[in-house]
Amino acid sequence: MSRARVVQEKIMERDTPFLALYLELKNASLLLLSEGEDHLGTLAVSIPQARKMVGPPLSSVLLGDRNMMIARILAERLAEKMKKIALVSVFTKTVDEREAGTIFLKLVERTIGTGEGQK
Repeated sequence: MSRARVVQEKIMERDTPFLALYLELKNASLLLLSEGEDHLGTLAVSIPQARKMVGPPLSSVLLGDRNMMIARILAERLAEKMKKIALVSVFTKTVDEREAGTIFLKLVERTIGTGEGQK
């Protein structure tokens, strides 16, 4: 991989756009998830667990206090999937964390799962 890969995705839920901006680097992944327009939200970091390691996931919230659980969960999933450090930002205006989790999980799968966004 010589340059960073950038993927942008958007889905509409409840007549509101939900946006993803994904940046994949050689040693890390950064995913910004927003409701409405691009914003920095609650920021979580995670590292992938070593093979056969038993224990709690290795993640922490660096910034913010809203949507902490979904930010950590998505950071942990991204770190495990990509096998590198993951930073995930979650910003919402009107949806609660439970609903945001469902919407953003779908958006993440569309963004990372296929990797076929706007480049």
